[in-house]
Amino acid sequence: MKVKKYVAANMTEAMKKIRAELGNDAVILNSKIAHTGGFLGLFKKRTIEVIAAADPKPKYQQMPKVKQKQMISSKIEQNDTARNQVLQNVSAAEQKPSGEIVKELNELKALLKSIPAGSVSASPSYPAPLQLMDKLLKEQEIDASIQASILSSLLEKWYVEGGSASIEQVYSWLEQEMVKRISSVSFGGISFSKKYINVVGPTGVGKTTTLAKIAADCVITHKKKVAFITTDTYRIAAIDQLKTYAKILNVPLEVCYTIDDFKKAVQTFYDFDLVLIDTAGRNFRNKQYVEDLKQVIDFDEDMETYLVLSLTAKQRDMEDIFTQFSSINIDKFIFTKADETSSYGSMYNMINKYNKGVAYMTNGQNVPDDMIAVSPNNIAKSIIGVE
Repeated sequence: MKVKKYVAANMTEAMKKIRAELGNDAVILNSKIAHTGGFLGLFKKRTIEVIAAADPKPKYQQMPKVKQKQMISSKIEQNDTARNQVLQNVSAAEQKPSGEIVKELNELKALLKSIPAGSVSASPSYPAPLQLMDKLLKEQEIDASIQASILSSLLEKWYVEGGSASIEQVYSWLEQEMVKRISSVSFGGISFSKKYINVVGPTGVGKTTTLAKIAADCVITHKKKVAFITTDTYRIAAIDQLKTYAKILNVPLEVCYTIDDFKKAVQTFYDFDLVLIDTAGRNFRNKQYVEDLKQVIDFDEDMETYLVLSLTAKQRDMEDIFTQFSSINIDKFIFTKADETSSYGSMYNMINKYNKGVAYMTNGQNVPDDMIAVSPNNIAKSIIGVE
């Protein structure tokens, strides 16, 4: 059994050091906040001290499955035995070296004696409230690296508070930490700083319905003069759907088949406040789709482009979709079908990975009601599950 103390700026850095030296089979025996350096008691640096141990020859992993099960069934006895063996090894080692080594061993022994019997774990052990946060983030499918970083920050706050905080306070810490990590990008609905709003994305994500919701909000709430342009000439039903919305809202619609049609529509709607552009939903794996868009839409216009993604899609598919549309300047995301899933982690992952904000999130088919302008706070709340 190899035991070593690690000092790091935070738990994430400590875990990297432990895995690099002791491997993935290392166990965390204890951790605590420490303060080092300083001058006359001032300007001390806060660090984390972690005691870790590892068996250099995990023989049970090479045993037949029957023997492995027997080993696992006696895990508690093994933990206690390992703890006692560590204490014996430390005591024996104290008889040989001297100076700084003896001092280090004394510190290890004191820390090990403070560990309750049977508490040795095969993975990092968080306090009970933080274990709930760990479980919540996993269930929401938050990226593992983001999750580890968030929990490291929560653990530091836990120690600063003296290792005691209510579950409500820990939930509040988690919300604050999640908000902080995405607050640097732009969120919220249309700012009316650009005249043309273009929505793109794969088939079936609800682009046309979302565009109708945006139009209704601009006409009814903001009293804007709005027009529609559609380039979705691949589906007659799509044109008919948008014509229906245009008639209800009493706004004009132009259908564009070519870039010349688009330029004529731009001239037609010269004196309008806002022009909303609907595009065809095609197989996002077909690179030609994006090239076709460029043949019909003049992206050099005073335009803002939103990429529409469904929250029911897989994380990997969302990333592939973004990659396909990366040749177009994507300003913000719109996430649809929030009412059809209980997992919102992919939305948080996409914001972090691509440093893009969110304009809207939709949660139903009703126009214009089932749509909200998004902020970092309501994204965090939707993931954590609080109102």
